[in-house]
Amino acid sequence: MEFDVVDLGPSEVVPPGEPAPPFTRPLVTDEGWTDRSLGALAADGPLLLVFTPMAGSFLATYTWSEIRDRGWDAYGTTVVGVSASTPYELAAFLRDGDHPFGIFADPANGVADAYGVVHDLDGMAGIAEPRLAAFLIDDGLVEESWVSREWPEFLPYDAIEAVIGD
Repeated sequence: MEFDVVDLGPSEVVPPGEPAPPFTRPLVTDEGWTDRSLGALAADGPLLLVFTPMAGSFLATYTWSEIRDRGWDAYGTTVVGVSASTPYELAAFLRDGDHPFGIFADPANGVADAYGVVHDLDGMAGIAEPRLAAFLIDDGLVEESWVSREWPEFLPYDAIEAVIGD
């Protein structure tokens, strides 16, 4: 498969040591959704917040399959996602892919914008989505972050796993 590598441009990502921007959005699982806050999920310990493009896209499918296959749900870190997709799309995506994670629905990209990872889709006026990114949050602070600079670019799975595995 041939494709062009696209530079996503600069971003103003929330840096390590800064407070994680709070939010409440529908948290979607393969069984449905309910409004949840990041704070409520993070109250139980470290949380890995993974931003992916729209459900069903190549990068979202690959990313969540890789995270599932690596067994990140068995670590002591809560793993949740954020996507510009609707709750309906996310529920089908999670169910069809047998993904054991929850993903926040963020169709207007407000959460992605607050974390500095939203980008306009090339050549589509008014259409945006999050770039591939992950933030490790503990005690309300961003501890680590990994953010893509180009499309397609994958998360550094081994490096993230080394951090959340400790």
